[in-house]
Amino acid sequence: MVRLSKWLLKAGTGVNKTLSEILVCPLSKQALRVCEEPPSLISDSIGVSFPMKDGIPCLVPTDGKILDTDDTMKHDNAADDSANNK
Repeated sequence: MVRLSKWLLKAGTGVNKTLSEILVCPLSKQALRVCEEPPSLISDSIGVSFPMKDGIPCLVPTDGKILDTDDTMKHDNAADDSANNK
């Protein structure tokens, strides 16, 4: 089990693609989006950001922070820009 956990989490604060495909928001049960700065997982469906500490996602509902609409727009614009650059 420990080996699997280490494999799912990559070095640093990032989340392995396999892990990000498995994890869902504990509140909405919808997919989470990975945000690099600050390291967090974002539920776009309800506008909540869950922090990652030492590369480990903290998906306890009380750890989630409600995002301002400005924060959500910044993330959406950044995602659009990176998609356009590919």
